[in-house]
Amino acid sequence: MKQDDCFVKVPLTIDCNGSTFVDDETFDQADLLWAMKQSKDAPTTSCPAPQTYLDAYQAGGEDVYVVTLSALLSGSHNSAQQARVLLEEEEPQTNVHVFNSCSAVCGETAIALKIKELAQAGLPFKKVVREVEQFIARMKTLFVLEDLENLRKNGRLTKLQAVVTGALRIKLFCHATPEGEIGKVGQALTVKQALAKLVDKAAEDPGHVGRPLLITHVNCLERAFQVKKMIEEKCRFSHISITEAGGITTVYANDGGIVVAY
Repeated sequence: MKQDDCFVKVPLTIDCNGSTFVDDETFDQADLLWAMKQSKDAPTTSCPAPQTYLDAYQAGGEDVYVVTLSALLSGSHNSAQQARVLLEEEEPQTNVHVFNSCSAVCGETAIALKIKELAQAGLPFKKVVREVEQFIARMKTLFVLEDLENLRKNGRLTKLQAVVTGALRIKLFCHATPEGEIGKVGQALTVKQALAKLVDKAAEDPGHVGRPLLITHVNCLERAFQVKKMIEEKCRFSHISITEAGGITTVYANDGGIVVAY
């Protein structure tokens, strides 16, 4: 997917333990994981400036589709919208729409693939936008993480949940709410049990049948394949793809995290 010219990544940056990581083709996951383990403080992340988005828009074609992290989790959406306003002033002939993914990780990837599918099928710009907004409204993002500390330190998780899980070593099974916030679905004593709950949740959803599923893992490929096998045994997705986490996902999902979207 990264080699496909129709996709352009506008990277966020990560500061950790005195080093800066750019979430682009230069990103080294092992280096970031090491820096995170050595640091007493949680990493901080910065969204792209509007000009960075604008540069990417101007390098595109007549139709520009933008997919951002949930507007409730990152300033990326606001920055991308500011760039859209600038582009419309400078190049009013260019069509541009900024989608709030109300998600992250492979949720954004699923949306990008849906845009590609519809655009390449020849649908007009406004029709693609309408269909994709409906896709986002139906999309589910589920995840199980080994460690919630970075989410807690950066204010993406309530303090109560983080205290409970830290004290009792409970593993949370979470989801992206329809509004794009992080919500708790269930809990378990082990990651394996939490992942089983995730699979059961997907299997119970009649809307999953015939849809593609994406699994993103943070440095745990074997676990991702185990989840894939569990899903294949209980669900009826059209196909399942496994992807590696980028920089921002590595920060918040942390080592061992699993995220699925469909």
